[in-house]
Amino acid sequence: MKYTYEEKVLSPEAQKMRDILVEYITVVGRRLPDDVTKKLDELSKIEVDPLQQLVYDTMRENQMLAEKLNRPSCQDTGALQFFIKCGSNFPLLGELKDILKEAVYLATKKAPLRHNAVETFDEYNTGLNIGTGLPSIFTDIDGDGDEMEMYVYMAGGGCSLPGAAKVLMPGEGYEGVVRFVMDQMTSYGINACPPLLVGIGIGTSVEAAAMNSKLALMREVDSVSENPNAAKMERLLEDGINNIGLGPQGFGGKKSVMGVNINNTARHPSVIGVAVNVGCWSHRRGKINFDKDLNYTLPLQKDYQLFN
Repeated sequence: MKYTYEEKVLSPEAQKMRDILVEYITVVGRRLPDDVTKKLDELSKIEVDPLQQLVYDTMRENQMLAEKLNRPSCQDTGALQFFIKCGSNFPLLGELKDILKEAVYLATKKAPLRHNAVETFDEYNTGLNIGTGLPSIFTDIDGDGDEMEMYVYMAGGGCSLPGAAKVLMPGEGYEGVVRFVMDQMTSYGINACPPLLVGIGIGTSVEAAAMNSKLALMREVDSVSENPNAAKMERLLEDGINNIGLGPQGFGGKKSVMGVNINNTARHPSVIGVAVNVGCWSHRRGKINFDKDLNYTLPLQKDYQLFN
């Protein structure tokens, strides 16, 4: 049976939030967040080979043309994922799923976004960029506040390819975590269009570790874990992955990553769950914060105004 979608009848407030998100999704598709743009500029000054410089020059031109032509900066606009943290009194929680599905559906036509929703086993593209379980919506209700923090992420095919999760025997220790990450990076890292943002999750099971690794990708590129031991591992892994020598777009170079972020939660004493997820150089990750009246801020694109 073919997947079908009918637009919902939303409340006026929900329509307002939907329209804001339609506009913001199109921005995320063409405009990199401030931290990524800054890091790419820093890395471009480190590489000295003419080929590497050409790659970074092409990246800059790509972003300039995306903004000028009002088009996505990469043809693979990913499968949309939303990571949400809000209080239980945010006024539109009951309509949130419909708001997000409609926002993706309408942004697909407006941006435009490539159709990336393929129904599993039935093997057909819905042509809507939404489908069974898509977009992916992860919601954390935290307290009784009335505000919302939302990350919008375009999970492309190439940057998703290195993604993996595994439960390690406790005797493998944190050396086993490092070995797992380095095995993934040496095997699949080049598929994700370096320089990469590497998100590592550690927890009590594969699903906990996988979610932690995705949340690690939402952190800013130059952020540092609050846990001193995790921060040390971030530095060591960044050095180790850089030493692989992937360089920009896999052409070789001194820097293979924009950064390595680790998110960790407590675990069962008998296991170490570990996961890795990767963002490509065009790390299309946005953040929008709403208050109860739907006033919003864009922390990762501070100089940008929607509906210009």
